[in-house]
Amino acid sequence: MSAGTPKTIAVFGAGPALGLAVARRFGREGFRAALVSRTAARLDELVATLAAEGVEAAAFPADLADPAQAEAAVDAIERRFGTVDVLEYSPGGLSLGFAPTPITETGPAELRGPIDLFLNTPVGLARRVLPGMLERGEGTLLFSQGTSGRHPLPMLGNVGTAMAAMRHHVLTLNAALAGTGVYTGLLSIGGGIAGSEVHALMDGAASSSDGPALPEVEILDPADLAGLLWDLHLKRDRTEETAGNFGV
Repeated sequence: MSAGTPKTIAVFGAGPALGLAVARRFGREGFRAALVSRTAARLDELVATLAAEGVEAAAFPADLADPAQAEAAVDAIERRFGTVDVLEYSPGGLSLGFAPTPITETGPAELRGPIDLFLNTPVGLARRVLPGMLERGEGTLLFSQGTSGRHPLPMLGNVGTAMAAMRHHVLTLNAALAGTGVYTGLLSIGGGIAGSEVHALMDGAASSSDGPALPEVEILDPADLAGLLWDLHLKRDRTEETAGNFGV
């Protein structure tokens, strides 16, 4: 990369809450944003929003539940922007392709979807971008997940199992990369994210008298979470950060 060329953050799982906030936060520091998620129309809206705020961005549709599609998105990003300097992975939303399953009902079939989304795809993305980062002697890999990867939440058995494996991979990868100039960090989120699809669902369930009462879960500002990810990238003084009050 020549002097003066903007750096690029690739946001995998770009949506109207956390993904947009991450692109904004890094965009304020001069980064271009490559936005990756399954829905092309929503990506186009996010690109337009960022452009109106002075952040250069581009859309790269891909289904993160398919590791091959996610890695192909890296190829497209590199053709457009040259390098991926920061990769941020935060899949979310309601259309995950699988349902959370209690641990007592979790078997191999219930693990397949979560393992692809929360382990196979991020592991494949890390392996895909690491050679270039190591050659340049700099780079950041950031991952976000729920707190079921850190603390037992029996009702999220299949999801928590996959997230725990992802967490182990991130922490171990960071240890292996010590001294290379490449950093990996993890944000564990124990709460709802304001403006997200899940937050809207929680609001609907809370206002309904039907069904079981939901636990009190802190609603987190996506801008604050994006700030934590920026802080991890900037300071590199810890491998993991947590936010929220649920399962922390």
